[in-house]
Amino acid sequence: MTATTEGRGMAELAALLADGTRAGMCLALLDGRAWTAGELARRAGIAPSTASEHLNRLVRGGLLVEERQGRHRYLRLAGPSVAQLIEGLAGHAPAPPTPTGSLRAATAGAAMAYARTCYDHLAGRLGVLMYDALLADGRLDRSNGLTLTPDGWDWAAGLGVPVTELRAARRPVVRDCLDWIERRPHLAGALGAALCRRFTEMGWTTRGASRAIRLTPTGRPALAAALHVPEHTLIPTPPDPPTGGRA
Repeated sequence: MTATTEGRGMAELAALLADGTRAGMCLALLDGRAWTAGELARRAGIAPSTASEHLNRLVRGGLLVEERQGRHRYLRLAGPSVAQLIEGLAGHAPAPPTPTGSLRAATAGAAMAYARTCYDHLAGRLGVLMYDALLADGRLDRSNGLTLTPDGWDWAAGLGVPVTELRAARRPVVRDCLDWIERRPHLAGALGAALCRRFTEMGWTTRGASRAIRLTPTGRPALAAALHVPEHTLIPTPPDPPTGGRA
């Protein structure tokens, strides 16, 4: 294969995401769920027929997969590697503008910045804080590529994470993922996904609007203790006052 051929394939992939509508649909699907074509059309603010054309291109390009149940067509990202690609590209894009015009928009933006799902793992300021805390405690080590240390394995097992399944998984156990808002790494990989699920199972987190994740009243002190960080560091930052429009 020549360099020209390889470059052509990369250009074709880039063209799929060069359209704002298609890129926005992929970002919406970072919540890890399957969306119907109609839901994605409404999210993008376009006609269903137009959305269908965009979605067909993304499916043909291997970024999305589709499932049909009755008359409904569901679409989701093709896998963790695609989610990593989307989040990585978003992390290198210009920073998103501060929401303006209403208190609701400002509140939603602050919630997404604080904690959200990145496909199947925790992102946002809370995800970055967890990553940093695990490094500081020696549960993660990045001296020779990111690895989970023996203390890290014990810590995960103590939280009820199925470590035997993690060891057998084909997916990397730990991987850093550039956060597109914080512009710093958060924890991805099989452990990142398992922790995101486990926090929900234990009632420490709950899903908010869209991809936003909220710490519950019992979850905040419990997670602070698990991460060995002061509880006040887990308190969300209040949204900035709207700069225009009506609240």
